[in-house]
Parts: sequence; C-alpha cells; structure tokens
Amino acid sequence: MSIINTSQVEVTTFFLVGMPGLEYAHIWISIPICSVYVVALLGNCTILFVIKTEPSLHEPMYYFLFMLALSDLGLSLSSLPTMLRIFLFNAPGISANACFAQEFFIHGFTAPESSVLLIMSFDHFLAVHNPLRYSSILTTVRVAKIGIVLSFRSILLVLPFPFTLRRLQYCQKSQLSHSYCLHQDVMKLACSDNKINVIYGFFGALCVMVDFMLIAVSYFLILKTVLGIASQKEQLKALNTCVSHICAVLIFYLAIITLSIVHRFAQHVSSLQNSHGKYSLTCASTDEPNFVLCEN
Repeated sequence: MSIINTSQVEVTTFFLVGMPGLEYAHIWISIPICSVYVVALLGNCTILFVIKTEPSLHEPMYYFLFMLALSDLGLSLSSLPTMLRIFLFNAPGISANACFAQEFFIHGFTAPESSVLLIMSFDHFLAVHNPLRYSSILTTVRVAKIGIVLSFRSILLVLPFPFTLRRLQYCQKSQLSHSYCLHQDVMKLACSDNKINVIYGFFGALCVMVDFMLIAVSYFLILKTVLGIASQKEQLKALNTCVSHICAVLIFYLAIITLSIVHRFAQHVSSLQNSHGKYSLTCASTDEPNFVLCEN
C-alpha cells in the first residue's frame, strides 16, 4: 500500500504494449518485424546513396525522392528502439521524457513525409501538364528552398507537442496503446485538463489531411490532362510515371488511417489491461483531500 498525492505528477514511467495476449510469442513476432525494418533501412539508405553518388539523378524528381527516403528513414529509426525492447527483451517501460522525445521525432518525420508526397504530386502534374517548362520552373535552387520550407514547417508544427504533454499531470494510468509513443495516445493518460492538446492535435491531423486532399486534387488535374492527350500510348506513358508515387501515397495514408482505427479499438484493450495487468494501480479514496490509497 502507498499514499499518492494526486495533485502532483505521479506517473514518471509509461508502459508500451506489443501484441496483447501474445506476450509468450513476442520473440517470434519480432522476426518479421525486424525483417521489415531491416529492409526499410537498407532500402532507404540505398536510395540515398545512389541519388547522392549518381550525377544523372541530380534532378528535381530525384531530389524529392531523396527527401522522402530521408523522412522514411528517420521515421523508422524513431519507432524501432522501443519495438525492439518490447519484442526482444520484454522491456515495455519508458520514461516520460524519453516518451515525449520519441513522439516528437515520430510526428516530426511524419509531417515532412506527407509534405514531400504533396510536392511530388505537384511535380508529376507539372511534368505531365507542361513538360517543356518543367526544368525551368523546378530549378535546383527552388527545390532546395522547398526542402528548407518543408523542414521548418514540420518542426514548427510538432514542436509544441512535447511541451504541451510535459505540462500535463499523469496519475494512475500509465499503459499506452502502441509499441511507441504518440501524442494522441499519451495525452489521454493525463488526469489534468488536456483540452489544448486535443485542439492542437486535431490541428496537426488536419494539416496532414489537407495534404492528402491537395494530392487528390493534383491527381484529378493529372487525369484531366492525360485524358486530353490524343495518343493512347502517350496516355499510358504519362500515367506510368505516376504509379510508384500513387503506391507511396496509398501506403502512407492507409497506414495512418489504420493506426487511427487500431488506436480506437486499442483503448478498450488498454482499459482491460489496466484492470488486470501488472502495471496497473488499484486505488481507493482516503479521508485526506488530494490523496488516494493505491496498491499494485
């Protein structure tokens, strides 16, 4: 038994989850997860190396691909450490500061990836709609400026996340819903007012969805331009240049939507784990104000 003052920050360690109910098989589950991460890391590193060392690829389209690979590499490295700790070493605990730092980097690399996919859609539209002026419009200097703007946009967008989470108080609840820290997941554990986090988190999600809608508009314009081409061979050639980008867009945004859906259902799992898991607290009120009596 212990006495906890609920007017102060009680929870300093959060607990991540792997596969609920399959803890005994975590070591086997880690094999395909690690394999996917290894492929992602090697693939992105290869793309970065080839684009940097091959002079013929020093063009706007490949510069944007370089930015995309860099964002994806950072996103993989941000989420990989905690997943390895859970599945390989059964160590789900993470300090509050480390959790806030991880969610900053995860969201910090997600935002530029969305922005780069948007810019790449405009790049494809420009290449299809006005190919003769493509090289004069998208110069190396302009591509560099776009990269700098995207970086600042992403940093400014996610910079408030760890600070707004840090000001919250966390008591009793410490079980997260994923194998890594996300802003929307952490803020729901707070026992103090998190209205600012909810509003700003919605604003951040809205920015990503605006990117997706603008990508859809770009492809509507691309399709309209392609249908105006008389030759069917030229139509197919124009559409083929967009296939890889469409796949990247679908994979990225479907992953975000799936994660949101899983997060909704995981709330119920977390509630069940908090009532039966080894990391939960069972509390009862006491006669003293602002105090509760808790036991593990």
